[in-house]
Amino acid sequence: MQPDHRPYAPAAEQNREPILQVLQQWFTDPGTLLEVGAGTGQHAAFMAPRMPHLQWLPTDVAEHLPGIEAWRREAAAPNLRPPRALDVQADAWPEGPFRYVYSANTVHILHWPGVEALFAGVARVLESGGRFALYGPFAHDGQHTADSNASFDRSLRQQDPGMGVRDRADLDALAAAHGLSREAVVDMPVNNQILIWRCAPDPGSV
Repeated sequence: MQPDHRPYAPAAEQNREPILQVLQQWFTDPGTLLEVGAGTGQHAAFMAPRMPHLQWLPTDVAEHLPGIEAWRREAAAPNLRPPRALDVQADAWPEGPFRYVYSANTVHILHWPGVEALFAGVARVLESGGRFALYGPFAHDGQHTADSNASFDRSLRQQDPGMGVRDRADLDALAAAHGLSREAVVDMPVNNQILIWRCAPDPGSV
């Protein structure tokens, strides 16, 4: 916790720069970005000022909003909007369409119905041709990509059998069922990745 009571996660501090570099490569067009599961608010406060072409809307469950708002006030970025409450299964999603959706370290915490609700919601609010970037640890074809991820998966499932590191193939299948196609897998530090999907453009669009 920061002295001014802003919540603080060391991992968010460590991974923010590598994630920002990827988002800057893929989220190039002006528009509005929806962040799902903004957590402490550190990523929004760091990234929004560095991506001034985007209007950044952070969301999370209601109890996290005060911390996100504290980071937003500290950042004082004109393109960082006040946080909105969003439980992906229970709340109405913000009105889109959004050019981009970004989420970090969420799908291994959500139970599978929550993961399904996340992808369904993203597909509803993402504009034609828009992109969804998901950061975290992922398995590949049933195998963990590192021993550390296997250990992390075991520890998650011991805490709650509904949690766990998700397989890319399962996420791709879920995305495809909602009209999203994967464009990239970007390797990140500490055995994480960013998966990027795109919403199919309208047939008449250029």
